[in-house]
Amino acid sequence: MTTQPPEPFRRPAPSGELRASHDDREAVVERLRDAAAEGRIDLDELDARLEQALTSKTYAELAVLTADLPSFDPPESQPPLVLKGGMHGASRGPGRWEVPGHVIAHGGMGGVKIDFTRVECRFTEIAVEAYGETAGVTIVVPDGWAADTSGMDPGLGGLRDKTTPDRLPGTPLIRLTGSGGIAGVVIRHPNRWERRKLGSDPKQG
Repeated sequence: MTTQPPEPFRRPAPSGELRASHDDREAVVERLRDAAAEGRIDLDELDARLEQALTSKTYAELAVLTADLPSFDPPESQPPLVLKGGMHGASRGPGRWEVPGHVIAHGGMGGVKIDFTRVECRFTEIAVEAYGETAGVTIVVPDGWAADTSGMDPGLGGLRDKTTPDRLPGTPLIRLTGSGGIAGVVIRHPNRWERRKLGSDPKQG
């Protein structure tokens, strides 16, 4: 009986040397954009890091790009904010509040208003489900924010999108879905009265 020589022992590659996938690169790109929106890195540095992220081949190369950034829980690990208009209505804002990655609004009979003009947001996209129902939902976003309403069903009340398409770098995108119901859904920038209030009391919170 002959004994076969043992196969050469292969050392496992350190995790940092493993090849990164498209999803791995995209996750780092999103984190870098979040960091820019938070003011942690400036736009020039963002551009440089994004270029490196898209050309990185290993985990180690990607890890360097976010090593100096704090980690945070992904949006899917956080519960959504649910607002129900009920009989008397509901609102969030315009004071300062931290935005989750997912917001759900039911207009009910009293209506819902969501005001993002003073929020603290660390996401590049915010998923908003709006159901106008009987009294409607109004969403107010700062200048420079943009909205994608292609997934919205206007219903009987309709959808009024009064936002501008000029999205500033580092600002979130509102991805709006749901249904207008009977009263409809409105998404817009601040009106004249709201702008006057913002200008006269910038530290309101």
